[in-house]
Parts: sequence; C-alpha cells; structure tokens
Amino acid sequence: MTEMAVDVVLMPDDEMTNIVIGANKKLLEKNPDKIVLGRESCLPHISLAMGCIEQKQLADIGVVLRKIAGEFSIGSLRIVGVHTHTNVVGEKVSALRIENTNLLRSLHEQVMTSMKPYFSYDVTEDMVLSDGEVGESTLLWIKNYPAQSSYEKFFPHITLGYGEILFENLPIDFTVTKIALCHLGNHCTCRKVLAAAELTA
Repeated sequence: MTEMAVDVVLMPDDEMTNIVIGANKKLLEKNPDKIVLGRESCLPHISLAMGCIEQKQLADIGVVLRKIAGEFSIGSLRIVGVHTHTNVVGEKVSALRIENTNLLRSLHEQVMTSMKPYFSYDVTEDMVLSDGEVGESTLLWIKNYPAQSSYEKFFPHITLGYGEILFENLPIDFTVTKIALCHLGNHCTCRKVLAAAELTA
C-alpha cells in the first residue's frame, strides 16, 4: 500500500483516556461493537485534520508535527457536554464535546495549513486500515473533512462509540500529551500511530 487514510490528532492524558474507554464499554453493553476503544488500537483521540497521504511522506510529516508541537502549549482542555449525532446510515454515535478555545482552534488551523501540501481526499477503501468492509460513512467523513469539519466548522470532540450515553460531573478538565499522525480505521478510529511528537507542557 502506498497511500493511506490518516488523522492528525491530539492524545488525551491517561485519566481522560480511562474515562473514555470506560464510557465506550458501557455503550458496548447495548450497542454494536463497531468501535471498541483501547490503548493499543482504536485509540481515544481528538481529530485535528483528516486526509490521505503517500507512505513516503511519513518522515516529512513527522518533522512538521515536531515543529508544531514545539510552537503550541495547549494547557488544559475542557469537556463541556455529550453530543450524539446520526450518521448517514441512521446510526447514533456519541462523543464528548470539547470547548473550542481560541488556542485549540488556532492549532487546528495550523495543522490544516501545514498538511495541505501532503493531503489529498480521493479516499478509497484500501487506504483504510480495516479487517473487514469499510463503511460508507467512514469514506464520506474523510472525503468531506475540509468542507464539513474544518475551520469554522471545526468541532473538537472525543468519539465514545455507537449509541446514546449520559455523562455526569461535567465539565471535566484534562490535558493532552502528544500530537500524532494515525492510520485511520473503519468508523474513523485511530488504529495505528505512524508519527508522534510530545507537546510542550
């Protein structure tokens, strides 16, 4: 494979990762196991930019991510609510909604600008890291990311899984530890870290 579908993401700290994985397990009790989050595969994350790249670009993108990581000190982020939407095939998906601060939005925009020379959006099923058939909603989400999910439409969140869930004790403050480039799996999960850089504390 020379081309792959990828996601530039922020990785939450250990405590928030545990909270997200726990919520995902609750959803799995009553809903399809299409998204099974964990620490080794299907990693909890905050998407900043999606697209398709050539495998030979990985080293260059790693350099870009390290540069961005050195320029941004994100500090604390805040979970402010639960967002449930219905995808193109009528399934409900829940996510934790993150406060869209000026700093977070600036980071998203910087990532989008920096990835523009590398990203294309002619995604095909074979570019996605999946053991089975790739859902139409996955391909559409990647293909339409610039028009539907970026800049003024940027919606920072952490996907929890399929179904609806209640969340108590909001808001929740947390930190992010690194910025990473991940190979996208079905349902836009982060299946494999391809490059990463530690964020400034």
